[in-house]
Amino acid sequence: MNAAAAMAIVWLLAAVAQTAGWFWQQRKRNAGIVDVIWAAGVGGAAIVLALLGDGATWPRITLALLGGVWGLRLAAYLWRRVRGEDEDGRYAHLRRLWGDGPMRWFLFFQFQALLVVAFALPFLAVARNPVDGPSLAWGAALLVWLVAVVGEAIADAQLRRFRADPANRGRTCRDGMWRYSRHPNYFFEWLHWFAYVLLAIGSPIAWLAWSGPVVMYVFLRWVSGIPYTEAQALRTRGEDYRDYQRRTPMLFPWFPRSDDEHR
Repeated sequence: MNAAAAMAIVWLLAAVAQTAGWFWQQRKRNAGIVDVIWAAGVGGAAIVLALLGDGATWPRITLALLGGVWGLRLAAYLWRRVRGEDEDGRYAHLRRLWGDGPMRWFLFFQFQALLVVAFALPFLAVARNPVDGPSLAWGAALLVWLVAVVGEAIADAQLRRFRADPANRGRTCRDGMWRYSRHPNYFFEWLHWFAYVLLAIGSPIAWLAWSGPVVMYVFLRWVSGIPYTEAQALRTRGEDYRDYQRRTPMLFPWFPRSDDEHR
């Protein structure tokens, strides 16, 4: 199957899934489901493109396993939050601005379906890779993927434990990885996309895999990740979060500033 047809199938499946998510949020008034479906959709796109690709069997199987497991883990983590908590502050803020008008939210959900297609482009490069069997690049890809997924899971677990303690309400998590980065989960999410850059080495469209880390960094840094998350944190945690911003690196982990450096 040619690339355009394969990507059309990815878009159609994502659009149907996001439509179902839109119906769900219309009833529950919780738009956080959009993130669950996005994560599952991107992971599912890795499996679909691995099945439809014309590359060698080895990189396609690897793509399906790595992309599928990554998407399943992230979707499951996000679903636990959506199911057990109030609507994420970012979406609650949008709801205050937009109201519950169905068309605006429908378009928002369908935009997320298009983003699934955009983030599936690296998978297309891997699925066309003719290099079969293990290689140095394949081993490096596994290592990057393992470090990124385990790191993100640990950061998520640390934040979940912190949020579960009622004594921490209104306070900023500085536990574990959150001491060295304001967004360690985002850092490992970004790092994860380099696994597909390595898996695509040898593909005739290997350059396309670079869209993963590049587009993810742009979205995290300037569009829908850090700006919205930090704006919500400042609304709810005020000066405590401002102090955290002054002391702690934004994305790339490093040692926090001391009191002397802060002065």
